Amino acid sequence: MRLIARVVALAIVVSTTVPAFAQNGRDPHWVATWATALVARAQGQGGFGGGRGPVPAAPAPAAQPPTAAAPVPPSGPPAAAPATPAPPAGGRGGFPAPVTISNQTVRQIVRVSVGGDRVRVVLSNAFGTAPVEIGAAHVALRDRDALLKSSSVKPLTFGGSTTGKILPGATVVSDAVNITVPAVSDLVVDLFLPGELGTGPSPVTTHNGASQTNYLSAAGNHSGEPAMMVERTAGAWFLIARVEVAASPGAGAVVTFGDSITDGARSTADMNSRWPDHLARRLAARKGNPVGVLNAGISGNQVLGDGAGVSALARFDRDVLMQTGVTHVIIMEGINDIGLARANPAPSADDLIAGHKQLVARARARGLKVYGATLTPFEGAAYWTSEGEAKRQALNEWIRTSGAYDAVIDFDHLTRDPAAPTKFLPAYDSGDHLHPGDAGYKAMGEAVDLKLFP
Repeated sequence: MRLIARVVALAIVVSTTVPAFAQNGRDPHWVATWATALVARAQGQGGFGGGRGPVPAAPAPAAQPPTAAAPVPPSGPPAAAPATPAPPAGGRGGFPAPVTISNQTVRQIVRVSVGGDRVRVVLSNAFGTAPVEIGAAHVALRDRDALLKSSSVKPLTFGGSTTGKILPGATVVSDAVNITVPAVSDLVVDLFLPGELGTGPSPVTTHNGASQTNYLSAAGNHSGEPAMMVERTAGAWFLIARVEVAASPGAGAVVTFGDSITDGARSTADMNSRWPDHLARRLAARKGNPVGVLNAGISGNQVLGDGAGVSALARFDRDVLMQTGVTHVIIMEGINDIGLARANPAPSADDLIAGHKQLVARARARGLKVYGATLTPFEGAAYWTSEGEAKRQALNEWIRTSGAYDAVIDFDHLTRDPAAPTKFLPAYDSGDHLHPGDAGYKAMGEAVDLKLFP
């Protein structure tokens, strides 16, 4: 009898520690509302720019992050193999001198797609070879510039602790925090890094060319301060992989997977003018199940080759299949494989088609709907060749007609000049003949059929 009594007592203790939502079978349905595709920033590369010395957070707008992140093709005769893209060219900020982050707070802005009243943040040290210490972290709604809405500031914890550690190659998921985040709004993630980031041999896990101004504090822990003193600004995201919200059971997410044209190169900084941003606004405004839009574009990325991030084939699991709540993916990749090859026969259109088939098969194996987007025109771009144009046409024809994809989004047909179909429509051209401008990105985002996301 005593044994039975102890068992019953233990059962009562255990049951009282189980969260109410788990008892009632209401474990939250988590869906990613924002994500970025991460790359390794080796020692000696930049990431922060702007400003000399500390400045108040609020007054003047911060320096613009880089707006041009196009790969610069090699000059001279064609090489025997595809060239590695050069660092992004032009734009205020560009790749300034390296900056040591030491005993400072990084304030980062992310534009969520789906709203919710519970949030958790996923941090990544995917490319690091040393652990990263998190001394404190907060989330809040943004007021303007680097200012927070003070009533919304909430501390983030990790397993109940206000501090955390991201091991090499690992991710850390924060505990859920109650904060009401409206759809298509700016969320701020503060990370106090008491150690050093960006010095020594360990690469920094980052997303360059964010087209978003982020902020680095004066020395010390300023995480959660509504008006943090800003020392410098950044055109990159650091360590943040994803933000998730507790959503309704029917909610899902679409990953837009691609290169600089998906990343939003040459769109206006801080205006959320990338084509996935326009798609997110349209999905948020309609009735029906919420759909998060996750931008997994990397400027300079290739289907088959490494350089600006690892190849699409190598990063597909991390950037698409592992996203929380993912239900759909739009794939737009291949223009850099084509352009960087110049007149070389390899990679061929058949090589790129084989790569696309692999991506489709892997998405389908996870039950995702997978949509193919045709490659936009690029005659006039620095790495255009007639041989490359033939490959683009062949790949686009396969995307349109093979039936490999569940649906086709014909960005080529949308953006090309009817009078010169191998070129951008002038109204949509950013000026480099490779990337759309804001009007082009808007047209692309508005051309996606919302019926693809029931």
